Amino acid sequence: MYDPIRASDAVIARLRANHPSLIDLTTGRVERLLAALGHPERQLPPVIHVAGTNGKGSTVAYMRAMAEAAGLKVHVLTSPHLVRFAERIRVAGELITDARLEALIGEVEAVNAGQPISFFEITTVIALQAFAQTPADLCLIEVGLGGRFDATNVFDAPDLCVITPVDYDHLEMLGPELSKIAWEKAGIIKAGRPVVVAHQMEEGLDVVKAQAEALGAPMTLMGVDADAWEADGRLLVQLGERLLDLPPPALFGPHQFDNAGVAVAALLTLNDPRIDEAAMGRGVASAQWPARFQRLTQGRLGEMAADRGAVLWLDGGHNPHAGAALAQSLLRLTARDPRPVVLITAMFARKDAVGFFAPFADLRPRVVATSFDSPNAAPAEEIATAARTAGLDAQIADDVTAALSAALSQEGPAPHILICGGLHFAGDVLAMDPETWPR
Repeated sequence: MYDPIRASDAVIARLRANHPSLIDLTTGRVERLLAALGHPERQLPPVIHVAGTNGKGSTVAYMRAMAEAAGLKVHVLTSPHLVRFAERIRVAGELITDARLEALIGEVEAVNAGQPISFFEITTVIALQAFAQTPADLCLIEVGLGGRFDATNVFDAPDLCVITPVDYDHLEMLGPELSKIAWEKAGIIKAGRPVVVAHQMEEGLDVVKAQAEALGAPMTLMGVDADAWEADGRLLVQLGERLLDLPPPALFGPHQFDNAGVAVAALLTLNDPRIDEAAMGRGVASAQWPARFQRLTQGRLGEMAADRGAVLWLDGGHNPHAGAALAQSLLRLTARDPRPVVLITAMFARKDAVGFFAPFADLRPRVVATSFDSPNAAPAEEIATAARTAGLDAQIADDVTAALSAALSQEGPAPHILICGGLHFAGDVLAMDPETWPR
């Protein structure tokens, strides 16, 4: 049976064996186990809970970087991991160790006593137990899927909620209407607790606003109550009468000004005096988040590209909103460094590949379609057909190495090459060489 946990994670082999990975949206099992453990979710430092379709991870990365630049210790729960399971759980600034993880698995499974609970649910409980046992100053929790019935939605009164852009994704679980997806995301909003909301499409925004109003949750809406924009290459963020002039975001792309702006607005709303403007500037300029328009220079793929003089990038974007952001990033990149563009793309079969490729029409990149090790991966020919439907030239390759060879073989200037299509595919790429593993 296919197992998405990588071989390097032997410490959690029994966790995967004992708990299914099937998605069953409910919070009941998590709440039962947390109660049996003495409610670790109530023993945490200030909690910021983050939901949305795109930009969740980047927004969390900026908030973490800004808080750590201020000297704070930060717990972080994110998903999925790219290479190693430990990436999901950062305890007071450090990835959880195998020894700590193994001890927590034993502790939590003993209390669970064989009762039904999914893999993601028990992962969430393990993280919250680790966080409760270790002092820190801030806790950042990223929703896994949806929000309302996600395993992380167990906080009665989080200090702050954040909703990043909502778009069409995971339609089989959350959709199909955008309003339904937004209803799921807005489920993290809690009575009387502040919520910061990124720019949204109108259909989704109406749902989020209605939820906030119904619960009396003070809402800060980007573009109305706050805003962020690029000016002369810098990030300007306004909230009320405050205007912050910050360095450009460390992560590449015009959409990262939006993500960083939401993160800054969130921390301004949290109003921790230790996170001052200087710390925000240092954090925005130093944030790291792998597989988000990441430049690859190391490992066998990075070396292959460098030998040809090409520039190699990696991004886990996989839906139409992400495609639009990537296309804008590439347009900006080629404006200052004119080269041909090649997309190496693989994605899960259930994704909207035509919608993903459509925003690239003006850029007209060449597409090399491939696949990866999953029974749910779309065949390379299916990806190529989607690219052609969107008006792009496409060919197929057996794997990412063969795809890169094909991308590098074209005549003319060495290209910009973007490997994209999903976080699991991006994780496969990073897993190829230890020097590219996320730290």
